[in-house]
Amino acid sequence: MRSVCLFLLTSVAAVSPALAQAYSLRVPDLPLAEGVNLLSEQTDTVIMAEAADLAGLRGQAVTGEMPVEQALAQLLDGTGLRFRSDVNGVWVIRPVTVQETRPAAVKPVARVANPVGARLREIEPPRTYDTVIVTGARIGMPAHESLSPIEVLGQGDLGATVSDDFADVLADVLPGFFVQRRPLSDGTVFVRPYSLRNLSADHTLILVNGKRLHRSAMLNTGGSQSSDLANIPTNALQRVEVLRDSASAQYGSDAIAGVINIITRDDAAPEAYAQYSQYYAGDGIQKRLGYGAGTRGAEGGFRLSLDYSDAALTSRARQRLDARQYLEEHPEANIADPVQNWGQPEREDVRVLLTGDHATRLGKAYGLINASEGQGVTDFNWRSPTTPSAYAPSDAFGDWSLTEIYPNGFKPQFGQEETDLTTTLGLTGEAGGGLSYDISAGFGQNQIAYFLFDTINASMGPDSPTRFDAGGLRQQEYILNADFQASLAAPPSFAEPIGLAFGLEHRVERYGIIAGDPASYEIGPGAVDGLTSGSNGFPGYTQAQAKTHDQASWAAYADAALHPGDASQLGIALRFEAFDPSGSRLNGKLAYRRDLSRSLAVRGSVSTGFKAPTPAQTFSERTSQGVAPDTLDVFTNGRFSPTGPVAEIINERADGNIAPLKPETSVSISAGLVFQPLDGLVASADVYQVDVRDRIFTSESYTLDAGERARLEALGVPGGESITEVDFYQNRFDTRTSGLDLVLDYDRSLVGGHLTLGLAFNYNQTDVLQSDFADSPSRLARFEQIYPRFTTNVSAGFQKGGVAFNTRLRWIGPWVDFADQDGTLVQEFGSELFVDASVSFALTERLTLRIGAENLFDAYPDEAALEVSKGLIYSRNAPYDTDGGQYYIRLNARL
Repeated sequence: MRSVCLFLLTSVAAVSPALAQAYSLRVPDLPLAEGVNLLSEQTDTVIMAEAADLAGLRGQAVTGEMPVEQALAQLLDGTGLRFRSDVNGVWVIRPVTVQETRPAAVKPVARVANPVGARLREIEPPRTYDTVIVTGARIGMPAHESLSPIEVLGQGDLGATVSDDFADVLADVLPGFFVQRRPLSDGTVFVRPYSLRNLSADHTLILVNGKRLHRSAMLNTGGSQSSDLANIPTNALQRVEVLRDSASAQYGSDAIAGVINIITRDDAAPEAYAQYSQYYAGDGIQKRLGYGAGTRGAEGGFRLSLDYSDAALTSRARQRLDARQYLEEHPEANIADPVQNWGQPEREDVRVLLTGDHATRLGKAYGLINASEGQGVTDFNWRSPTTPSAYAPSDAFGDWSLTEIYPNGFKPQFGQEETDLTTTLGLTGEAGGGLSYDISAGFGQNQIAYFLFDTINASMGPDSPTRFDAGGLRQQEYILNADFQASLAAPPSFAEPIGLAFGLEHRVERYGIIAGDPASYEIGPGAVDGLTSGSNGFPGYTQAQAKTHDQASWAAYADAALHPGDASQLGIALRFEAFDPSGSRLNGKLAYRRDLSRSLAVRGSVSTGFKAPTPAQTFSERTSQGVAPDTLDVFTNGRFSPTGPVAEIINERADGNIAPLKPETSVSISAGLVFQPLDGLVASADVYQVDVRDRIFTSESYTLDAGERARLEALGVPGGESITEVDFYQNRFDTRTSGLDLVLDYDRSLVGGHLTLGLAFNYNQTDVLQSDFADSPSRLARFEQIYPRFTTNVSAGFQKGGVAFNTRLRWIGPWVDFADQDGTLVQEFGSELFVDASVSFALTERLTLRIGAENLFDAYPDEAALEVSKGLIYSRNAPYDTDGGQYYIRLNARL
């Protein structure tokens, strides 16, 4: 309650009386389209125009402090263009001779080859507009003019958070989108699982400028393989369009929960920033630097964005139980308190994004390159000197003992080196007869290399190194697209021509495993005495596992947008896609919208979707080690291919039933209202239901007997002689996800300043309809409630002259996690309230200083019952940051 009261007080303070609103502007003499872009950025204002109206014109220079209206008048002086503000506070530029049209004729989606929903025209019906727009804050236009619920996150939203990880940015500003921290969880510490609408990460399709983004090489908890959002530099983003509706009929596999389309900047404005942040607890210091600039002329241009981040680790831990016991018996031992960290890893990342385009006789050639490189290190569980699987004596080593290297136990350090590359080349233009085309080719690669140090291959004894190259993973994707759009004559009763989009796609997906050095997986002579083999904590990939697996797909799609009347829109889409070897699917979507009045509209859709299993889900294998919280001894588990020899061993059992993977399928329905009761106020409410069949998830674990372990060892499985349990990815269950999305935006001038208010709410419930664990209430509860049922974001911002104040309240509902290692009990964690606040000052025309705090009142969640013996305080599955409050300072410069 204290946080709510303080939030309300700060919000009230934000709307205190002010002088006439003015902005510190610096727009040089530029081509008019570029000048409009730059003015929109500097004022956080939505400005629209038809590209043809701006072509060949230059704007006047605008310098000094002035309101938007005065700046536009100065910029357009002598161009023959005029401007006006519509009911939503959006500025529209048009020729003096152009007759006024209804506001719905202009859509805020442009300069994008394939904006979210463009194939079905869910953002806009077919038009000749190529709108110049920069979205400075979340606005209602896309939501209140689309057939399906769409949210647009502008630069104001994307730049308001501390984190350099784009997934964290989305989690802070997008209700129903969650990211887990997953400390001490192997590679998921670095490539973290996320979820939209409580569905798997790979149920949300990620696009960059309308083109599919490749997956990460890492498979997250439960088997999802999704794109790694952390590789995208946030300072390169123009806006993000989030379609909360199934779109497999437009974009193919994976778009069950929705689509996130990342639109990159293409302006030439040079900018730089520097940011410093630190948690209240004194750790997690992060230093960030960024730079972006480009050039743009009549024939095209380019933009280059650079982003650098260096983040230190965090730790929210208590001393382990076995460490306390060991210190009681050996008070002279030099052991840290706590002996291991539970928190974020230390990381260093460099990200680069380059976009460009150039006019040719055949059309506009365009390209994109996004490259990133990062390295991080995190703790693994501490191994006590009393751990039998590491310190037990062995006749193979005589009098030698591991205490000679690690007399007070050891804590393996686990590291990851990740490189990521995205490239797209394309050509877009007009072919005559009203037919437009977009031909493109893309390549994406994500490669992860794992290393460990301060550890041991216990089975090798004194011959073991203490640093290991454990091998890695590689994901590659090749994609060819041919997209076409045309306008067809419609019956006289139709309000507009029929918009038709159609195209072809071919995609090849390749997944490979890279072997580690032999010591990382060798089974040494000490294994016969129970000493674990492989690099302790993370056995390396073997030469036998180092294989590459391919999957190809071919697709054809067609969709149409119809306007049966002035107030009606109808969208129809079909897509046929064939996967080798998963088979083929035909998906469809039907969407309808009717404007009941100028201020009220209804909309709805029904669609089918699917997600094909990936080569990684089908063929990847992994051996991992952990520490049991009850015995605190090291155990070794394995996950294996459902079509491999280990699956054959399990299928020899009477209860064995490991089957090849098949595609997941879905049926989605949604219905909603869009309401504009006041000027500047837009509200939407949408209900939805998504049924997913044959969801892929990790199977139940199978406990091995001595004979089966011997067979694994004979197969060359790393750590095979010590593996106690194995599991596989399987099509395990069906689910129904139901919910409500509510969005309200209010934007207006107030007492000489500019006020923005926002409310976004998501309620989400997932029910398991059919599963092989239906008789386990705890497993059902955890799966159905691992993410909160509801989230609410309330934001308030006020800008006056060179000062801006912003505050945001995030209310996140209850969720559950296991309370014991066997998964027989669950623990419910209560709802949490986080308040963020910042204030910005324009120091000069070019420099802006922002000071702020996230989790202003240092809120922490309930403490976890699971793994308390290992020093854990807060659940590793928490769907939000559990490190408390952090403050930051950021300096932005327009160069």
